Amino acid sequence: MTRNRRIVQAGFLILTVAAVFVIQGNAELWCPFGGVEAAYNYISEGNLICSLGVSNFYILGAVLLMALLLRRAFCGYICPIGAISEWVHAGGKRLGITPVTVPYSLDRALAKLKYVVLAIILYFTWSAAELQFRAADPCYALLSRHGEDITFWAYAISGAILLGSLFVNIPFCRWLCPLAAIFHPLSRLGLTRVKRDEAACTNCGLCSNACPTAIPVARLYDVTAARCLSCLSCVEACPKFDNGALSWGPPRRWGGHWPQSVLVGSVLALVTVAVAAAYVFPIPSFFRERGMAPPNVATIDLRIGNLACRGNATLLTYFVERDDEFELPGYLKIEAWPGPGNAPARITYDPAHTDAQAIREAITEPYFDAAESIWRASPFTIEGYDPLGGIE
Repeated sequence: MTRNRRIVQAGFLILTVAAVFVIQGNAELWCPFGGVEAAYNYISEGNLICSLGVSNFYILGAVLLMALLLRRAFCGYICPIGAISEWVHAGGKRLGITPVTVPYSLDRALAKLKYVVLAIILYFTWSAAELQFRAADPCYALLSRHGEDITFWAYAISGAILLGSLFVNIPFCRWLCPLAAIFHPLSRLGLTRVKRDEAACTNCGLCSNACPTAIPVARLYDVTAARCLSCLSCVEACPKFDNGALSWGPPRRWGGHWPQSVLVGSVLALVTVAVAAAYVFPIPSFFRERGMAPPNVATIDLRIGNLACRGNATLLTYFVERDDEFELPGYLKIEAWPGPGNAPARITYDPAHTDAQAIREAITEPYFDAAESIWRASPFTIEGYDPLGGIE
């Protein structure tokens, strides 16, 4: 069981690293915690924090559903920090490093720290509408291209996690991870669980010793703890596993047990559906509306260069809401998907007052700033459109 889980962990890590360093993708767009960080601004304004996208919401939805079905299986099978931390701990044991046994009461007290971390991150992120702790994020340090937006603190925190993992299994995941705090209420209600047959159990305690999150499995009837990773290490460690002393599956009233393949298949299916949904249903990550729409409206779909983030999308609104000779009296709404290269944008307008050509001109022509009495060059380009020669 551990071998199967290690394969899944390695597969997700390799896929993510390849996407970042080979395909040059943005791993932040697929971080479930990014969906939590972006939620307030998107609900209140219809806009996302820079570097995030609606894909963060899709993957967040998938892992929250995963928590309802499989408890914290995301942490046990997908999370790169959790995987590397586990591997370091296992390697330390092979090197003869004696693990530190954290008293149960202290472990539970330390676990409360993740709620403090979550509150601090969300307060400053939502207040500033920026990823305030990005430069110190150990996961971003691992899955970015190590540019100037990474600080010493990201590497220091990453090093501390690795060092701590030599002595304590997954310390960050157990005590400090803010995403784990989000999972807690749903994971507590998780459908599947490890079940112990008291008649077959010999009370050897090996299952409790094997649990990476220090759940006292040997003293429980059903493992319904929110911190259960569904890793099945306890089941694998049970010497009476073949006799049904420990099993994993649905609630007892549903009967039976399920193989680990059901768990792995469910994890892969949920992630696949989330990724597919982000492409099939591309909800705009930037939205701005002006005025009431008339009965008849028109739209124009453009691919705009330098529309890289929320800040640039906000700048785009200045050009379509300009009040000089290129003013657009019929502009009604912008929906945009900021990103690298030529990013898609859809502009809705009243055809009785403006047209597609006027919109292209408003976006690309210099803007006269009356307050400063200067012309400001447009930073935007439109794919297939030359301001000097029209549509190519």
